[in-house]
Amino acid sequence: MSGVELGIGLPTSGLHASPEAIAQTAEEAERIGLGSVWAFERLLRPTVPIAMGGKGGPVMDPPEAFGTVYDPLETLTYAAGRTSRIRLGTSVLAALFHNPVVLARRIATLDRLSGGRLLVGLGQGWMAQEFEAAGVPMARRGAGFGEHIEAMRAVWGPDPVRFDGRFYRIPECEIGPKPVRPGGPAVMVGGVAPTAIERAARLGTGLSLVVFEWDMLRDTIETFRRAAEAAGHDPSALPVTVQVNGDVTAEPLDGRAPLTGSPEQVAGDLTRLNDLGVHHVLWMWMSDTEPAERLRLMERLLAHA
Repeated sequence: MSGVELGIGLPTSGLHASPEAIAQTAEEAERIGLGSVWAFERLLRPTVPIAMGGKGGPVMDPPEAFGTVYDPLETLTYAAGRTSRIRLGTSVLAALFHNPVVLARRIATLDRLSGGRLLVGLGQGWMAQEFEAAGVPMARRGAGFGEHIEAMRAVWGPDPVRFDGRFYRIPECEIGPKPVRPGGPAVMVGGVAPTAIERAARLGTGLSLVVFEWDMLRDTIETFRRAAEAAGHDPSALPVTVQVNGDVTAEPLDGRAPLTGSPEQVAGDLTRLNDLGVHHVLWMWMSDTEPAERLRLMERLLAHA
């Protein structure tokens, strides 16, 4: 059995998104032995072409699935009530669209309601239209994102809470509930740019990555762990999550991307993740395959992992 925990994205957008499909997917994922289920955040779908992934990305029409996306925290709360063991993750929440006190309390509440099963992937956001709709300047990214995480950690810490930052201020007060684990749930920061990797390492968070090719994945993880150690953190204690924007398929694939293809092909790839010390891998499905078929394929993968 692979040491990497395997997870699946819940059907929170696209053709098969519904409360029934979300509940059934979460329950079945737990039954077959998957380690986690995941949800992502998308505020809106622009009606004009956008640079996918942010400035410099390929310009294309935004996917139709962006038009309806269930809120990740409410979705995971719903999934928590339908399950008892499986972990619940965000990949990722766009932290800057939320006030840090409000978001920290929502996260702590879900962590309590789920018995400490929450994994929190956080990102800065990249779509200009979302920043405009949220009333947040894109210039808040970078230093503002790091401060947002620090403010949430203050909320999760012991009372009295107080935070005095450049972008966020919290007057001395009591804020609860507190998360199950002292200091808060496991937090992983999304990003591939060197500045994002260095920020995560400096803050002592984990790392959330999308896998494109093996050499890039290995180099990014090694860079992160060196930077974390230089910042005085134990790299082995900082979780690394890998998201696959692709499918496990019924038949083998030629010329496939990492962690895509048949269950047998993907099972072989998991040894490489083990060697890299990756803690979690999740598949955010990119096709219109029905959730039940996806779960059957994941069950085949578990049999070979």
